[in-house]
Amino acid sequence: MDLLLHLRYFRTVAEEQHFGRAAERLRMAQPSLSQRIQRLEHELGVRLLDRTSRGTTLTPAGRLVLAEAEHLLTAADRLTTAVARVRSGQAGTLRAAVPPRLGAAAVGALLITYRDRSPGGDLDLRELTSTQQTAELTAGTLDVGVVRHPCPAPGLAFGPLLHQPLGVLLPDTDPLATHTDIPAAALTGRDLVLFPRAEAPALHDETLTACARHGCTPATVHEAAAPDFTRGLVLSGGAVALQPRSPAEPGTIWRPLRDNPVTWRTSTAWPQGRDGPAVRLFAGTAHETLRDHAGMISDTPAGASSRVLFPRPASEFPL
Repeated sequence: MDLLLHLRYFRTVAEEQHFGRAAERLRMAQPSLSQRIQRLEHELGVRLLDRTSRGTTLTPAGRLVLAEAEHLLTAADRLTTAVARVRSGQAGTLRAAVPPRLGAAAVGALLITYRDRSPGGDLDLRELTSTQQTAELTAGTLDVGVVRHPCPAPGLAFGPLLHQPLGVLLPDTDPLATHTDIPAAALTGRDLVLFPRAEAPALHDETLTACARHGCTPATVHEAAAPDFTRGLVLSGGAVALQPRSPAEPGTIWRPLRDNPVTWRTSTAWPQGRDGPAVRLFAGTAHETLRDHAGMISDTPAGASSRVLFPRPASEFPL
């Protein structure tokens, strides 16, 4: 017997104090309703209603059962609502990550927008390299992430691909700072600052290969993880940094590379077969946020190779 359903029938009869009116309200035949109440009484071993020609009245046992039924049915309704919110992605904790150097504006917008769209949800957002993210996604300690490609990780699926164009961070006294954009070949012979190779080996190599393909051969490549250290190397006048657009800081200036020859390919990622509502909500929110607040573009830039995938396995992303 479905106890909750039968208690709902009983509550309706108690409220209406009449089987006919209760049956009409429940949109069922009166004999069927009467049989269900009798079954509930048999199951509980007590008489719940006194039946008269004028209607029904609660017995002492019926009043007790009705009071307890109210608590039980209210709790059941709360549970159903909570489960529905989890199922729709509007509740529960989602473990997510973004890569370094995504930008404060993009991270802030992602958090705010996700919270607005999932007011009952809790977003546990961390900063992890793409290598760390793929390891945790595979291990099941991360639900979804924003990764940079190449990202060799069998067992993962990816959202649509975006491109984040790179530019050059220069001292504001550098002759190149007077240009609105800079040809990649103009950086030949310069010391170049780039993120540590250990952080994302494939992306590090792909970035330098793209530079060489467009005529840029740096004298030396310096690795820097922290923005302050990167800026310090640039301020020294001995190097320029290759990175996405960054806020203006005293003494430095950022200029785009002409025709976007070097970009970082970025997408969301999650374990295949585990794209539940919360993951899909985060993936969609992240895609919009990166496009609107991180200067990323959907179209394939000149000189870049890309396919828009959603979702596709990691094996289909070429290294």
